[in-house]
Amino acid sequence: MGALDYMKDYRIIILLLIVVALVAVDVTYGIHFGIEFSGGTQIPLTLEHSVNTTTMATLISDLQQRVSTFGLKQVSVEGVGSSVIYVTVPTVSSIDINQTINVIESQGRFLGVVDGKEALNGTNILKGSVGSLPPQQLNGTVSWAVQFYITQSSTTKFAKAVFGEANKPLYMFLDRPAGAVIIINQSIMANKTLGLSAQQVLSAMEKALALGNQTIPVLTFTQSNSSLTSIVDFFRAHSQYTTAYASYGLPPGVANALQQMNVTVKLESSQNMTPQYFTQSINNTVLNSWALVGLLSSPVLNASITNGSVGDSYEISGFTPASVAASQQYAYAQNQEKTITSILNGGALPVSVIVGNPTSIPATLGQQALIVSGIALLLAVVALSIYITIRYRKPFLILPILLTTFLEVFIIVSILGTVGTIDLAGVAGIIAVVGTGVDAQIIITDEMLLRGTEHAATKGALSTAFTIVWIDAFLLVGAMLPLFFSTSLVTVIGFSEATIIGALLGVLVTRPAYGALIGRHFSH
Repeated sequence: MGALDYMKDYRIIILLLIVVALVAVDVTYGIHFGIEFSGGTQIPLTLEHSVNTTTMATLISDLQQRVSTFGLKQVSVEGVGSSVIYVTVPTVSSIDINQTINVIESQGRFLGVVDGKEALNGTNILKGSVGSLPPQQLNGTVSWAVQFYITQSSTTKFAKAVFGEANKPLYMFLDRPAGAVIIINQSIMANKTLGLSAQQVLSAMEKALALGNQTIPVLTFTQSNSSLTSIVDFFRAHSQYTTAYASYGLPPGVANALQQMNVTVKLESSQNMTPQYFTQSINNTVLNSWALVGLLSSPVLNASITNGSVGDSYEISGFTPASVAASQQYAYAQNQEKTITSILNGGALPVSVIVGNPTSIPATLGQQALIVSGIALLLAVVALSIYITIRYRKPFLILPILLTTFLEVFIIVSILGTVGTIDLAGVAGIIAVVGTGVDAQIIITDEMLLRGTEHAATKGALSTAFTIVWIDAFLLVGAMLPLFFSTSLVTVIGFSEATIIGALLGVLVTRPAYGALIGRHFSH
């Protein structure tokens, strides 16, 4: 029977096409190895103040979850003493490093406000329930959305807060600044695009920023002396405000006077000082989002959830700004979802952190670790080869088993190495998959040898064997899922990823291809 005869089976063709496609992907993008093999980037964090061991452990767990969720499959978070943490991620691009730093710097304090009252906060979010929706193209822009559920005990609190507030916005903040005042030049207040007057804009700002005694005041100024004097007088009378976000154009004399009162003045561009709006009615303009104060979105409350009924599912959504190029809008929306999901999943940090300058860490033992891992994988294959040779002593059985095993390992390495990173846990998973994969092929082979070479017998043997293989794969995936979704064991997620990919790949691609190989051989 010629080699071309085997190529007539679609199961063998699918396996070969996948291998060819992954070879092209590997050549184009390369295989990404973890910190142990290729080094990484270390980001030093200094805590706002010293903490005890319990708080340090919480910080490490939260940061590990945040950065891992953000897309860096391997991350090392280590505490040094009581006030320093080192976050080490695999070597990635400078853009990825900057995005990671932004995620770390966010304190992760979520807040939902309705009509100046707190309706939700980060502690109300059900752990592990945060997820993103696929970005959607809409009217020349791209929308993004992040969904989450709240705990059962929080639903009553929310129902009370929104009772009777139909058609009012639910202002959703992430890291809403505390003790801050916004000082804005009246010349940039009006919005000509939407036909809004300066007073309408100010009213919309004040509604969005109202929150009991934590309201963020908005002060407007012109270049007149009385206007500027009133700003200084306000801070003299309200010493609880320690930060001022101010428009460029604020006179240096005013900024100096505020700094002498221990007020931190942060000069912002007109773009940062201008929120995104939507018009709810002719006389009612609502702030939709405002990055300056962490306002993510402002969904309007439907009447059905403001009549005392209890809901538990909510959504943060938005659109890409007009300033983002059309070719970049989809990527922008994906990054927004990924960032917000990471922060909400990681939860609020118990202590503020100050991020230092990242430094590259060479993999001093990386080459040796990679060689040792390769040797371990090779020894596993050699041991199995010896066992198969002793068991069957037939080349036409031994070669297909070894060939499909090598192809399976190649596919797993390619998928893990291009989508994520291959770390030591991943290598351990690949070695485990080699054993389970060959085990499944032995089951198929033994069934074929027991049933004989008749066509009907061959079909019956394959059917029986694949029933066993499917059950084994189902049990293996079920056993690995708790590790895959673990929020506290992120360092071993690579093991579960490799095992799950290997199990699914086996029953869907490599086992059918192997069955087709020996099935054709036995039936001829």
